[in-house]
Amino acid sequence: MSDAQAAIEQELGQLVLPELGCDPVTAGAVEALHVLDERVVLELSFGFPVAGMQAQLEHRLREALAPVIGERELILKVTGSVVPHQPQNGMKALDRVSNVIAVASGKGGVGKSTTAVNLALALRDQGARVGVLDADVFGPSVPTMLGAPAGTRPEIREEQFFVPVEAHGLDTMSMGFLVDERSPVVWRGPKASGGLQQLVNQTLWNQLDYLIVDLPPGTGDIQLTLAQRVPLAGAVIVTTPQDIALQDARKGIEMFHKVDVSVLGIVENMAVHVCSNCGHTEHIFGTGGGERIAGDYDAPLLGSLPLSLSIREQADGGEPTVAAAPESSEAGLYRDVARHLAGRLSLRPVGEREFPRVVTEA
Repeated sequence: MSDAQAAIEQELGQLVLPELGCDPVTAGAVEALHVLDERVVLELSFGFPVAGMQAQLEHRLREALAPVIGERELILKVTGSVVPHQPQNGMKALDRVSNVIAVASGKGGVGKSTTAVNLALALRDQGARVGVLDADVFGPSVPTMLGAPAGTRPEIREEQFFVPVEAHGLDTMSMGFLVDERSPVVWRGPKASGGLQQLVNQTLWNQLDYLIVDLPPGTGDIQLTLAQRVPLAGAVIVTTPQDIALQDARKGIEMFHKVDVSVLGIVENMAVHVCSNCGHTEHIFGTGGGERIAGDYDAPLLGSLPLSLSIREQADGGEPTVAAAPESSEAGLYRDVARHLAGRLSLRPVGEREFPRVVTEA
């Protein structure tokens, strides 16, 4: 190995990327490195989609390597791809979904569903194929948040399979598409759990990289069914900095640990309020809660999101922030969280996929 190649490898090994929490060498992303007299050829392949951040990644790499490359030309190739990652208890990934990610909270009212749909849209913007499953059988909100017209129903194939409803470039499925919006679902726990399994297994997802599952709050039947019957690549916990929310978030984390589901990180929502008139910032629900719980459980804090009137209005209006205001600072924060999430997942062990189910297309 030449001195120049050793220097380049050393520099790459010291370049910690925030999306990964480690360097490209540790992440196994270095596909090829050739140091020639007049040029350096470097190929990196990451385990997460990079379409929305390729320019930034290349800039970081060129800036870091410039001192050790000298006068040589750097020919840089950066790509990303998503593979199934190992779910809990040796389960195999779904045949049409590489990675199922649960978005959960210990209590209601922390903005979990809003976070879930915006993360799905942010992953879509990175070049991933993404779906959203609304697992709140009793109080589905995803159809409204994604702007599905009233009365929207999924197409049925072979009298048993649902064709997901497309919204903002996402595959979506929800109990809200199957019942009238004013009719409550009055089911006991076992029937609700069975309904969730039908939504997961009888939906013809379109070869997704990620399926984001918006769980109802708490640690009841629905959550346990998902954790025991559905292959989860990992879970994300949404909380506010408020002490009572953190207490319930801990219960959610403990539940996932007990069923061997990896907690990929914590999202702190409503972390700070910025006055729209004067710009004054105020931590209405306290400060540092997300960092504390992340530290207690050795799970990364994926990001902190503000308490924002526009985020609420956009979700209620069927145009979530990442779709409605893609250039806004709030959308940028959601994209950062999505990149951290995808990056951390890419470091997990690779899993296997179930043998494809044969379905006759109509």
